[in-house]
Amino acid sequence: MNISRTEFYNIYKPLLFLILIFTFCFSACYQAPVTGRNQFILLSQAQETQMGATAYNQVLQEEKISNDPQYNAAVKRVGNRIAKVANGPGYSWEFTVIQADDTINAFALPGGKVAVYTGILNVAETDAGLATVMSHEIAHAIARHGAERMSAGILEQLGAVGISAALGGSNPGLRDSILQAYGLGVTVGGVLPFSRKQESEADHIGLIYMARAGYDPREAVKFWQRMEDAAKGRATPPEFLSTHPGHETRIHDLQTWMPEALKVYQNSQKAPNNRIAR
Repeated sequence: MNISRTEFYNIYKPLLFLILIFTFCFSACYQAPVTGRNQFILLSQAQETQMGATAYNQVLQEEKISNDPQYNAAVKRVGNRIAKVANGPGYSWEFTVIQADDTINAFALPGGKVAVYTGILNVAETDAGLATVMSHEIAHAIARHGAERMSAGILEQLGAVGISAALGGSNPGLRDSILQAYGLGVTVGGVLPFSRKQESEADHIGLIYMARAGYDPREAVKFWQRMEDAAKGRATPPEFLSTHPGHETRIHDLQTWMPEALKVYQNSQKAPNNRIAR
């Protein structure tokens, strides 16, 4: 039976779409450090670094930068020590303290841009506590979690287009229902659990990094216990609708990885554990 080129395309376009996706996956496979998890990343490191620098500069323009010499010295001291053992070639590390005593947070952007809010420093208490925070953020940067998230978003968009194309001749009501279900699946069943996976991976990688840098990894458990105390009375979403693991889950996981981290710590050059909280 002879068919036209257009008819051939209409029949086989779902298959062609799948071939395109598999081609993307094959050419964009990476491995996370320490864990060895396979990653799907479409962006180049140069693209990711440029976006990270742009976003970082925007944040610094909008936030109040701390001039506290003690806090800045601690963040740079600990951050540089961890960045050195993390071995991120081509990264231009930059560490900034943001003045916000009510904000218990820190973040890392692609390319090695890290910011720590003053609110988390009192929870950290010491260099080792701060190393828990900064090794986690540096792990995000080295594992290229930002680029992985953006690549997942691109793939989701391609998936929606592919489903729409595959159902092109179906009843419009049925098509809309399936696309709605697909969207809900991505929100609760895909994106959020994937974020928690990245957070847990950053905990694991970070624990090894802080041990390599000479900070006692057992201090990570103490830090998250203090974080749990600091979170009491605050409104937090249920773990299954959160991008971060719950404190109990986090502490349990850290204790599971502790034997591995302690072996690394035993062979490291020990770092001083200065007190930074006031």
